[in-house]
Amino acid sequence: MNGLVIAIGSGVFLAFGIWALTGLLLPVRPRLADALDLLDGRPEASLEPSGTGVDRLGCWLRAQLRRPVSAGTLRLLRIAGRSLDRHYTAKALGALAGFVLPTLIGTVLTATLGVGLAVPAATGVLLGLVGFFAPDLHLRRAHAERSADATEALLTYIDLVTLERLANSSGSQALRAAAAVSDVAVFAAIGEAVERARLEQRAPYPELRRLGGELELPALVDIADVMALDEAGAVLSDALRGRVRELRDAHLTAAKIAAAAVSERMALFMVIPSIVFGLFFLVPPILRLLNA
Repeated sequence: MNGLVIAIGSGVFLAFGIWALTGLLLPVRPRLADALDLLDGRPEASLEPSGTGVDRLGCWLRAQLRRPVSAGTLRLLRIAGRSLDRHYTAKALGALAGFVLPTLIGTVLTATLGVGLAVPAATGVLLGLVGFFAPDLHLRRAHAERSADATEALLTYIDLVTLERLANSSGSQALRAAAAVSDVAVFAAIGEAVERARLEQRAPYPELRRLGGELELPALVDIADVMALDEAGAVLSDALRGRVRELRDAHLTAAKIAAAAVSERMALFMVIPSIVFGLFFLVPPILRLLNA
């Protein structure tokens, strides 16, 4: 059994080493979308360190892997308000913890009880892989909750824009002032889009439409369409309040549907005690009939 475990562990290490050498030696061609984003002035995944301290570990790991990041992962990270370097740092720490802890435990057991090190080493490799991909799984599992939080933050942002408009601010001024109120992910993304449009000396509404499509927030696209009417001299306060009322009703309806689905799933667990209680009365007569 120990020989088989050692053979499996050796094979795993050998395959991982071949994969790592192949990834380091073979040239990686950049994706066309990344190259076009770089030419357009929107590099989404730069290899330069974007943070300090422990985030440099994630930047180093990303530079060593040299693998493109999918647009879906970038969107989830942007909604979560987490940098790409921080995400890779979590992956590196998860892989390191998953590999080191079983190996340390196996080393202690080997030194004290004479137990073999093959099983802890193989377990460390497996847990290291699990720890590497765990941040991706957590990011996708929390996507629904974060999307709901982003929608609520966006509705609050629309209320702030309405108040700025009632204070006789222009459309661009209202969007910029409302985005500066908070530093949550949605507000920060909107603030960056509005500031980019201001520096490029153009209207912020196309940039907000692009951001809404990128983050999959249709409400932001609708608000950009409503705010674009400001250039035509339309009165936007009533339109904004009417639109935010519709969006809140839609968000409330979606929340009620989700709550009803959770209640339906809980109904099964509520029925199980009743079934068990009924079996207490049914089992004795059934056993009597079978013994008769």
